[in-house]
Amino acid sequence: MFKKILVPVDGSALSHAAGELAADLARQHGAQIVGVYVIDPFPYIGIGEASAVGLQAYLAEAKAAADQALSDLRAVCEARGVPFVGDTIERNVTYEGILETAQAEGCDLIVMGSHGRKGVQALILGSVAQKVLTHAKVPVLVVKPRD
Repeated sequence: MFKKILVPVDGSALSHAAGELAADLARQHGAQIVGVYVIDPFPYIGIGEASAVGLQAYLAEAKAAADQALSDLRAVCEARGVPFVGDTIERNVTYEGILETAQAEGCDLIVMGSHGRKGVQALILGSVAQKVLTHAKVPVLVVKPRD
């Protein structure tokens, strides 16, 4: 039924749980996992040498976090014998990066975590999962935290 499953990762335990569920599904369906980590662009564009140093430090830290999150997903897939490819992209809007990756890679399912924020916290922080659900052209499986 599924051939390519997109798993957006952020390094959280919930992201790991979504990766495990996706890898189990991929094994059952003979599918491939496509992992993606979306880096927010450097938040400050200034003038001078300080901004260049800040940009390099920010990108180094962001890429290290991305590499760790994708390595975690790769290990989950390898443990289950599931093919894996992963990529780190930079986008202003995280959910758009996820949807662009799903389309570019030809994914037919997105499996992602949602922290389940409610009320004012959800309104202020927004929900990447909610936006992916709203705009996705493929099915989305949302993994919620266990209570």
